Formats: sequence, structure tokens, C-alpha cells
Amino acid sequence: MIEIRLHGRGGQGAVKAAEILAKAAFYDGKIVQSFPFFGVERRGAPVQAFTRISDDPIRVHSYIYEPDVLIVLDPTLVGAEGIDIIEGIKDNGKIVINSTKDPSDFEFHNKNGVQVYTVDATAIALKFHLGSASAPIVNTAIVGAIAKVTGLVSIDAVKKAIIDTIPRYKEENAAAAEDTFNNVK
Repeated sequence: MIEIRLHGRGGQGAVKAAEILAKAAFYDGKIVQSFPFFGVERRGAPVQAFTRISDDPIRVHSYIYEPDVLIVLDPTLVGAEGIDIIEGIKDNGKIVINSTKDPSDFEFHNKNGVQVYTVDATAIALKFHLGSASAPIVNTAIVGAIAKVTGLVSIDAVKKAIIDTIPRYKEENAAAAEDTFNNVK
């Protein structure tokens, strides 16, 4: 079983990204579980979402405290006061960050075998007019990066899950996922 924890801010679509990822894995024949963690958060407040992907039945029903993979939709969460993004990451885990930086710029890259991957999902979301210039919606773009980095789901399943899940701009969202799939560093 692979456990994935997504970090974002309210309005960026972290919860929807976890749902799309789970749906894509289901389309690829996996057993999945996906759920959010938020309370009375408002737009812009930190949120978390979780996805489990397995070949076998999933019997765990709790938050993910020791993820295999971390996804960061908002790079300002890295190093933010009171938020430990990498808390619990397993040795040799993978972290995908929406950032223009190089993976080696992050202090936790290669610490305990952790591999950091970056992609400018914000620029890709803007390229496809997803959200606004002041509030781009990067969720579908980041799922393409997850597919590339983990190999857990195919990009075709991701695009199908986006088409089946996202209510508007379906083709643009699918294209954004494919663009990040091809541009992860």
C-alpha cells in the first residue's frame, strides 16, 4: 500500500486532487481510499488530503502520519511557521512540490533518501486559464506530476478521471495534467 498526503491551501483543490488521483488509480485496477482533513478552514488556510492506493484491500481508516509520498500544492507552506510539511515522511519517500526551484534547493532533498521533485504547476495552470492570475487552481496539474513521479497511475487514467470529475474546462484540466507529467524536474 502506498500512502499519499497532499498539502495545499483552501481553494487550490487539494481535496479534489486526492479524489482525482484515487479515481485514476481505481481506473487502473487498484483499490483506493481518499479523504480530506479540514475543519472550519477558509479560502487560503492550510488543508490536507489523503489517498491510499493498494493492490490489496485497505483496512486502515486513519489519517496518514507516515506518507510514502508528499504533495505540496502551495510552495509557501514549505518552511511556514507552525507547519512541518515533511513530518513523518518515510525514508526514501518522494515529495512533489509546485515550485520554480530546483529540487536540490530544498534542504530535505536526499536526506534519508528522500527525493524531491518540482514542477511549476502554477505557470501551467495559468497557461491553461485554470483559475485566475491571482488564484490559479493547480490541482489537476499536480496530479499529472504525481503520475509521473510515482508511476502509480497512468496519465491516461488521470486524464479520464479529470474528465469524469471536473465540472468545467475538462479538456484544459486534462491538458494541464499532461503538461506537468512531461515537465517534472
